[in-house]
Amino acid sequence: MTASVRTAGSGYFQQSDFVKLLIGAFLFITVICPLAFMLAKMTGSDISAVIRLPRFREALFNSLHTAAAATVISIVLAWFFALCIVRSKMLFREIFSVFVTLPMLIPSISHGMGLVLLLGANGVITRTFSLSGTIYGFGGIVLGSVLYTFPVAFLMLADILKYEDGSPYEAASVLGIPGKNQFFSITFPYLRKPLIAVVFAVFTMIVTDYGVPLMIGGRYITLPVLMYQEVIGLLNFNRGSVIGSFLLIPAVAAFVFDLLNRDRANQNFVVQEKQTGKSILRDSAAFCYVIIVCLMIALPIAVFAVLTFINSYPVDMSLSLRNITRTLNMGAGRYLVNSLIIAAWVAVLGTVLSWVIAYFTARTPGKSSRMLHLVSITSLAIPGIVLGLSYVLFFKGTFIYGSLAMLVLVNTVHFMASPYLMAYNTLGKLNINLEDVGLTLGVGRLRIIRDVLIPQTRLTILEMFSYFFVNSMMTISAVSFLSTVRNRPVSLMITQFEAQLFLEGAAFISVIILGSNLIVKFSVYIITKISRRKGEMQ
Repeated sequence: MTASVRTAGSGYFQQSDFVKLLIGAFLFITVICPLAFMLAKMTGSDISAVIRLPRFREALFNSLHTAAAATVISIVLAWFFALCIVRSKMLFREIFSVFVTLPMLIPSISHGMGLVLLLGANGVITRTFSLSGTIYGFGGIVLGSVLYTFPVAFLMLADILKYEDGSPYEAASVLGIPGKNQFFSITFPYLRKPLIAVVFAVFTMIVTDYGVPLMIGGRYITLPVLMYQEVIGLLNFNRGSVIGSFLLIPAVAAFVFDLLNRDRANQNFVVQEKQTGKSILRDSAAFCYVIIVCLMIALPIAVFAVLTFINSYPVDMSLSLRNITRTLNMGAGRYLVNSLIIAAWVAVLGTVLSWVIAYFTARTPGKSSRMLHLVSITSLAIPGIVLGLSYVLFFKGTFIYGSLAMLVLVNTVHFMASPYLMAYNTLGKLNINLEDVGLTLGVGRLRIIRDVLIPQTRLTILEMFSYFFVNSMMTISAVSFLSTVRNRPVSLMITQFEAQLFLEGAAFISVIILGSNLIVKFSVYIITKISRRKGEMQ
């Protein structure tokens, strides 16, 4: 009996190593090789030529300037919003916390377009209040970037506040320590490392984004826009590679910091929730602040919906379906089908691949698992626009280049890290001895996965599916260099219509993307509710 179990165990681990080898080879080809190939294509003359360009130095300064300003504003606003949600007793907190994530369901370029429609030369607010000045340039990019990154900053900060231990505050209150001293002695040391991680994440999102600057930057050019112009406009891939390597620096720095500090804040005791007393004044102020922020978030989205049905803003304000008809005649229906197909394939394949990788890295020990884990989260450090360019250089001339499968592949790799970490964290919390017990009882690995692990992680799987689908529907950066006329996603029509000054059509595309993502998110929410109720009944 012992010999048979030992033999079965040997086969068990040999199969694991073989599967991990296959997955590692796949990730090496799709993540490491394209990036290494892009960097290898650069020469010393290319680098020096780019660095000497006045436009490059200007774009570098502009990128850092706007990213720094928008990061500070976004985090400050998100911090107070998180405090209002987590540390107050105001009504409808859950509704507000869900509503404020709506900007995460539309492309970043849509935020810039929303500001143009509101505050541009012929914007709704500009015309209503007869405002002067321009939204284009530094101010517009900062404002658009704040709208784009605010939900992410809020979710990260709310999560930090939610799990802060309240017992030190109780002890400090009993000892009569003032609130100001409590902040510098308890709150600030606790927040320091997590807050740095939030700063890195938000700064990286802003400095590598080209959607907002492309729409509202005007002559105020940033590095991602310069890279986009060099590759798409001038077909200068060598210069694009050099600029892309500079965009990797903040992303890699954020990745390394997150990697070095991951799990260090984990606690081995039960955290006591910080108690929040009743305060009418505080809750009223929190409610007012939350309403103002939600109104700012809702305005760009509302203007999309209204503009879609305006005949020709601002010349003809009559209601009409003309813009919808015109947009559909220009191929929006066909491109929407492309996006839905791509998003569905990415959601299915990405969820399966991420879950399988997480299973092996979380539940099979060894150096190979650690290496596989590291490669799996590497895509966190690669901006979408850089990944797209590296795929152009690496896969050009292959059978997959220019196909729908290429777009599925690049989106799967681009968005894989976060869903993988969801599954990795969930699977790591389950009993680590399940496989050993099953091996002793003669129960195969596949049966344990099918009957135990998948049911236990079904809610995480739904979240993974939703993440892949939503991001694939609205991405522009990773696919902008790889799509063709036949397989173009509908999100790229926003840049096309923006160039043609057909903002009504771009607004309609944004509404389509938002509606599609809302349907998926709502469906996942309903399924999650039903699954939880079934679990409680059992």
